[in-house]
Amino acid sequence: MSSTRGNDLALAMRLADAADSITMARYQSIDLVVTTKPDDSPVTDADKASEEAIRALLKSHRPDDGIVGEEFGDDAGDAQRYWVIDPIDGTKNFLRGVPTWATLIGLIEKQSDGCEVVVVGVVSAPALFRRWYASEGNGAFISLNGGTPKRISVSQVSEIKDASISYSDFIGWDQRLAPFKELLDSAWRTRGIGDFWSHMLVAEGAVDVAVEPKLAIWDMAALDIVVREAGGRFTNTAGADGSLGGSGLSTNSAIHQKIVDKLNGR
Repeated sequence: MSSTRGNDLALAMRLADAADSITMARYQSIDLVVTTKPDDSPVTDADKASEEAIRALLKSHRPDDGIVGEEFGDDAGDAQRYWVIDPIDGTKNFLRGVPTWATLIGLIEKQSDGCEVVVVGVVSAPALFRRWYASEGNGAFISLNGGTPKRISVSQVSEIKDASISYSDFIGWDQRLAPFKELLDSAWRTRGIGDFWSHMLVAEGAVDVAVEPKLAIWDMAALDIVVREAGGRFTNTAGADGSLGGSGLSTNSAIHQKIVDKLNGR
């Protein structure tokens, strides 16, 4: 690992530590403050405090890098590198006391050809005692309860009839709902696990496909590199690589094109 990439990953882990200390202190708190954003989604005081803490650390340690966060917007400007932050992915779970939520931290670098690539990602789920992370060219790892990191890799399942598929729900699928349901009917096993965990289970090889029809960049950036570094593929539902396509599809690579074809009625 290059010293620059190693420093970026170390900083991302420090950002996750800062977020974890805030979110766990507020998780299941009786005085948790919940408000509604213009899109009718909930936001808690923990979401805001976590993103503020991450932004403060980035301003101190990476003042030239941009920042894009769910709660406080896009400060990326013309920066060649920018951090993408979701302070709590799974806020509805968080506020109800369901432990399936995480802080997502990704670092995107703009390439000479104009494309943008996630080069570092951390997914920290302290209520599940899990943290996944990856950096470009160095593999993907999981640490359980702060223990020794273990390298992870995707499955080798190559047929839909043998595949385990995870998703969130049937909301937001629009014209792809019918082919999506047909896909689920043709799979070996399906489970509505949802959010970040579906994609991390793909990276671990426990699930073969994870798919969500409508996602923002902060929902996907960290997931993208962890899945790829575990040997998988991350695209949108139309099959375009990366985390900028408005939807998220993680697979073990071997089954990817078959899933894309099914989702698009081919």
